[in-house]
Amino acid sequence: MKIMFFGDIVGRSGRDGLAKHLPDLKKRFAPDVIIANAENIASGHGITMKLAQEIFELGVACITSGNHIWGQRELLTSIGNEPRILRPQNYPEGTPGKGAYTHNLADGRKLLIVNLMARVFMEPVLDDPFAAMEKIVSVNKIGGNTPILVDFHGETTSEKGAFAHAFDGRVSAVLGTHTHAPAADERILPRGTAYMSDVGMCGDYDSVIGMKKETAIWRFTRKTPIDRLAPAEGEATVCGALVTLDDKTGLAVSIAAIRIGGLLKPT
Repeated sequence: MKIMFFGDIVGRSGRDGLAKHLPDLKKRFAPDVIIANAENIASGHGITMKLAQEIFELGVACITSGNHIWGQRELLTSIGNEPRILRPQNYPEGTPGKGAYTHNLADGRKLLIVNLMARVFMEPVLDDPFAAMEKIVSVNKIGGNTPILVDFHGETTSEKGAFAHAFDGRVSAVLGTHTHAPAADERILPRGTAYMSDVGMCGDYDSVIGMKKETAIWRFTRKTPIDRLAPAEGEATVCGALVTLDDKTGLAVSIAAIRIGGLLKPT
């Protein structure tokens, strides 16, 4: 199974970049499943159902998210009607939506997609992501026809790496999101799990993590009110990862970084 996973889509630049480059990527690599973290698609803050539908129409099977999931309040009442949009699984009990989704392929294969959020430098009310994942793997084994891919949304490479090693051999892939900066550490761990500490973003890199430079600089250098951060509007670099799994074991055969368009050196 080939899985194409894209990092945080930031604003119109990210949406347009994905729409521009995804058709060619699909022709070149023929992925079986496409997943994208889209918690920043709505002007850099959250998800609307209209914009989510645009992402699905590109061929994306599942949208993952993180700490900006509720940036658009409409999603609080609509996420329960769209199982393909995930909020972190380790949000407190009673939070709308779900953190896991099983995608069924036409040929009978399945992929379990899990969205989790780290806790270091993140939100203190989160449940333990390690314990949340233990519950999932206790009833879902990656052998057979249901491999498991995890979007682990967090700040620190240490927490992401610890999580990946803790579940090495028990999940198919752990792909990091949130920092918007693509790492160069994509690899297969000793027991067969594909890992990349952050796949990067789909957005304009002539920016501060996808947002306009001037506003971000002001926030770091002044203590006066200023407009909300807004996405940069230049050409996007589309960043992600391509993971190939062994259909019999559910373990990774290969992982490669994706970077195309915009400012960053392509891969």
